[in-house]
Amino acid sequence: MPVYDFAITVKTQYLPEQSSPDRGQHVFSYTITIKNTGDIAAQLISRHWTITDANNQLQEVRGLGVVGHQPLLQPGQQFEYTSGTQLETQLGSMKGEYFFVAEDGHRFEVAIPEFALSLPHALH
Repeated sequence: MPVYDFAITVKTQYLPEQSSPDRGQHVFSYTITIKNTGDIAAQLISRHWTITDANNQLQEVRGLGVVGHQPLLQPGQQFEYTSGTQLETQLGSMKGEYFFVAEDGHRFEVAIPEFALSLPHALH
């Protein structure tokens, strides 16, 4: 029986040069590594994000692929990309899921664990 499994890791960064805190604009980048830890090739088809700021303002983002790509990942392969988001507050979080189709036609989701978006030193 095939194993459909991916590991997701995230690194975030606050971008002060693109932010305007006095106008409630806090810009963050996030770099995500998606690694096929299963034993069957699968293609990332789409994504769904839930982005929440410290005021509980919610944004949802859905779309095909990631940064214009729909990578097909063989077992052991990984794909890394960097994207970004803007919040009105200094703190927030993101979580979501990626939707994949395996080479055998099986469709499945992979959860993107929730991660924090924060200014340096804002979270001790």
